[in-house]
Amino acid sequence: MHRLSRRPAVSSILRANGSRYRSAAAAQSPASSFLLTNSGVEGDTSNKWYSVLTGGRAVSGTGSALRIQLPNGMLLGKRYESTAAESDASSPPPTGEKYEYQAEVSRLMDLIVNSLYSNKEVFLRELISNASDACDKLRFLSVTEPALLKDNVDFDIRIQTDKDNGIVTITDTGIGMTRQELIDCLGTIAQSGTAKFLKALKDSKDAGGDNNLIGQFGVGFYSAFLVADRVVVSTKSPKSDKQYVWEGEANASSYTIREETEADKVIPRGTRLTLYLKRDDKGFAHPEKIQKLVKNYSQFVSFPIYTWQEKGYTKEVEVDEDPAEAKKDGEEGSAEKKKKTKTVVERYWDWELTNETQPIWLRNPKEVSTELYNEFYKNTFNEYLEPLASSHFTTEGEVEFRSILYVPAVSSSGKDDMVNPKTKNIRLYVKRVFISDDFDGELFPRYLSFIKGVVDSNDLPLNVSREILQESRIVRIMRKRLVRKAFDMILGISMSDNREDYEKFWDNYGKYLKLGCIEDRENHKRIAPLLRFFSSQSEDYIIGLDEYVENMKPDQKDIYYIASDSVTSAKNTPFLERLMEKDLEVLFLVDPIDEVAIQNLKSYKEKNFVDISKEDLDLGEKDEEKEKAMKQEFGQTCDWIKKRLGDKVASVQISNRLSTSPCVLVSGKFGWSANMERLMKSQTMGDTSSLEFMRGRRVFEINPEHPIIRNLNAACSGNPDDEDALRAIDLLYDTALVSSGFTPENPAQLGSKIYEMMNMAISGKWSAPADHQQPAFSQPQNQEPMEAEIVEPVEAGNHKQ
Repeated sequence: MHRLSRRPAVSSILRANGSRYRSAAAAQSPASSFLLTNSGVEGDTSNKWYSVLTGGRAVSGTGSALRIQLPNGMLLGKRYESTAAESDASSPPPTGEKYEYQAEVSRLMDLIVNSLYSNKEVFLRELISNASDACDKLRFLSVTEPALLKDNVDFDIRIQTDKDNGIVTITDTGIGMTRQELIDCLGTIAQSGTAKFLKALKDSKDAGGDNNLIGQFGVGFYSAFLVADRVVVSTKSPKSDKQYVWEGEANASSYTIREETEADKVIPRGTRLTLYLKRDDKGFAHPEKIQKLVKNYSQFVSFPIYTWQEKGYTKEVEVDEDPAEAKKDGEEGSAEKKKKTKTVVERYWDWELTNETQPIWLRNPKEVSTELYNEFYKNTFNEYLEPLASSHFTTEGEVEFRSILYVPAVSSSGKDDMVNPKTKNIRLYVKRVFISDDFDGELFPRYLSFIKGVVDSNDLPLNVSREILQESRIVRIMRKRLVRKAFDMILGISMSDNREDYEKFWDNYGKYLKLGCIEDRENHKRIAPLLRFFSSQSEDYIIGLDEYVENMKPDQKDIYYIASDSVTSAKNTPFLERLMEKDLEVLFLVDPIDEVAIQNLKSYKEKNFVDISKEDLDLGEKDEEKEKAMKQEFGQTCDWIKKRLGDKVASVQISNRLSTSPCVLVSGKFGWSANMERLMKSQTMGDTSSLEFMRGRRVFEINPEHPIIRNLNAACSGNPDDEDALRAIDLLYDTALVSSGFTPENPAQLGSKIYEMMNMAISGKWSAPADHQQPAFSQPQNQEPMEAEIVEPVEAGNHKQ
């Protein structure tokens, strides 16, 4: 019934050689006396002093504490209830007896209540699991001992609440416990009845029976004290003719066991737990709250769980007619009158089956239709759209578990899903009992956090509270298998005959897979075939890398790409000119994450990814004689341009990627591209020092066949110091910055240069005739220069004027 921890640190405490001490009244000295609370009669709170002396008398008293008066006058106090009635001199001692918990239990119990469980809600999960185990054990034992069932063969769990008084009652029709089993299981923390039962099965010759029992740590029962001040356990075992009551309080070092003597509290078989909730936790006594917890944690327990719920039905009732209206109707005529009625709702209380949904993951996938999978998905995850795909599988070997995974039709509403691994999309069950939905960080990587599903295992490395999945080899194995199945499911969508299915998936989850390229190197081979991009030959629809490779030219060795902020910018970049002439396809990376993802992939099917905006671009054809001739002809011009630009560029080279543009500015082989530099500048916490370092190496490439470059080549040979030629180089560089995707360092200065060049280009083209009046401050262009007249100074008196 309870769980036995497998952790060595806890086990060493639980195996402490503490013993239980029975403190019966008869063991006291003749002078001793004790006080009992008479709980046999409801509402009677009077206390009586009883003496164990023959002929003793009862003394009335007040208070709720048990007082044992020793000969030396010392009082020991602990509260407990007893069914003992007033007795005379011949009455036997009361049947209620007090027991001390096993040594170290008080300290461990404090750990359980205050530290072990992080969420108080799990108390109901633990207690229902214990009740399920009790039913399972009786069902198994009844196979060889049918007499245990007698005439009552029904197994169920019933939960009733009293929200006014803050009481929750859980009743099962399971195996129940004898008096000794109460002492062994509830008097010794972490003494798991379930673990003991399974061990007995294993050691017996009939091993191999049902082992789907839930509780094995032995602390599940004590989770009741998370919310309760006092817990009463009334239990009847088919092996015993008597029903016993166990009662304990929070933070107490002892408990009591007595025989049940009240006829109205006798149960045919099983166990009834009554929880008297703490003041702050009385909200758990609301029927709606209990029903919600059952559906969340114990929806798939194999036994029916009934909760006591308020229901209602509508009915028509007659309404007393107003005398004034009756008189008015009588005056209008003697027509037959219809009785007036109204609809009212009659309220009543009844049992309601709460765990109606069956765990379809336990069924054979061949027997489950797509409609059932979709219905289960909608009910479990509160979705209204059908999933894009589902995968139902069972793994065996080192780790055995069953799982159903889904790909939602649309992405979650929050963008935080990509940065928050705790998405609550994976519901973890252990033997059909919900444990937590905070495990997807351990069971799935962040980039697959959009996958929803359930995972059910009979043996997971959980901690004692079953809320924390401990990192271990088993968890790593489970993670690998779940990730592999998730990729198989996504691959199935990509291979669908309906291309729109995968386009819909890519619109919602494409960024997640690109994030996987960055974070998960081990699964690059699984992620790469699922990636989709626009390209120079498919600007209106996305293609995969497999399709790109199929369309490659016979002599093409690399996969070319260009990163930009949009498809329009990418297709108009000067870097594409020569590749378009050669009909080479180029991938357009238009998402901010694309470039980093591709750089992490490095290659696909032995084809390297090549950025066409980087230096040393190899297009597969080289004419060494032509290159040599070009270097001889334009080598001096390249040096001249480099001297003018100075440290703005690392070098000036003759380009093999241009056909119509005069020049282009390419990034260094290991530096940032123009797109990456733009992204890094936009970062809030961007590092300006690294920005300067990464963008330092830029190569200025010129097109020797363009008229502008040929004119500059002539200027270099004839008049390299000509101001107009030097200013043309400056303007050429600034223009290449913009056309190559970089940001000009001084946009205002670039604007001035463009305006100046425009003025030179259009000056006089649309102006008035030459005799047009010139401004007063301007000198006429055709006027002869005037000679200055020299006037000799004239003496006036002794002064020169």
